[in-house]
Amino acid sequence: MFKNFLRRCVIAAVAVTAGAVMSVQAADLTKVSLRLKWLPQAGYAGFYVAQAKGYYKDEGIDLTINPGGPNLLAENLVASGADTFGLGGGIESILAARDKNLPLVAIGMTHQITPFVFVAKKDGPVKTIEDFRGKKATAWFTGSQLVLYGMLANKHISPTELSITPQQVSVTPFVDGETDIAAATRYNELLTIESRVGGADKLRIFVPEDYGISFPRDVLIVSEKTAKEKPELVKAFLRATIKGWQEVARDPNGAVDTMLKVAPTLERPHQEKALKEALRLMTAGTAPKDGIFYMDLPTYKKDQDILIEAKVLEKPVDFDKAFDSSFLNAIPLAGRKLSVD
Repeated sequence: MFKNFLRRCVIAAVAVTAGAVMSVQAADLTKVSLRLKWLPQAGYAGFYVAQAKGYYKDEGIDLTINPGGPNLLAENLVASGADTFGLGGGIESILAARDKNLPLVAIGMTHQITPFVFVAKKDGPVKTIEDFRGKKATAWFTGSQLVLYGMLANKHISPTELSITPQQVSVTPFVDGETDIAAATRYNELLTIESRVGGADKLRIFVPEDYGISFPRDVLIVSEKTAKEKPELVKAFLRATIKGWQEVARDPNGAVDTMLKVAPTLERPHQEKALKEALRLMTAGTAPKDGIFYMDLPTYKKDQDILIEAKVLEKPVDFDKAFDSSFLNAIPLAGRKLSVD
């Protein structure tokens, strides 16, 4: 009887100790948030997989992932301190933010080339970009409208020569003919539009790179304050995020499973195609050599010249303040590679 009592005491003591250790570990985690640029989908799988696998916790981070939306700008929320990290629009949005004196720092670029296009129906009135004049176009006013401005400027077309309004979540207005031109990411809206209009051959696609413009997108941002005061936190966040994307590349089916748990209404076939395209965009350009999230500053300076010429920016921004590759470079290059079949 005494032995049983002693055994129970030992078990209770171990349980209390384990609970105390877990409480201490939880208390040691730094609470941070990540603001996405849109709703949960396969294009953001790396963050969700890293969270599900415990990679952020392994780095001492208790991460909350907040969705974005048409009226939620990651740039504004990170600059204000409402969110710690953000997935912003792209090169054009970080330059525009710095032009407006928002205290933001880019720490990595997800997509190495422009991940979206502008589409028009093949049987409609828009045959060339010159036909944009007098038409109705929609774009996400989280940065894609600036890419459209740059494309128009390439053909000496003023944005005032057409109607450009904010694009919402649904592609129905474009499908129903309420608008002539719409923005579409290659890993999401384009797939949806193709399925709803009867296939890719029913569309005309206008690619920014065809107009001498390459605007890499989905920029990882932090505030100047976080970058300066918590550099180790920034490095830890990047390490965990890269591990998440590496796991996604190793097990894409598992990544889609994770996304379906986060957002059960997502359709698996669509997400599988979207994830394949997202990985292609992440490993485009020099990413095989320089690793994912690489920031190609010479390209960004060319983009800046285009935006200044289009009067989107008033003046050149200070690149040393806008971009900081030191956090990414602190991770060995071999640890930043992404292998995609």
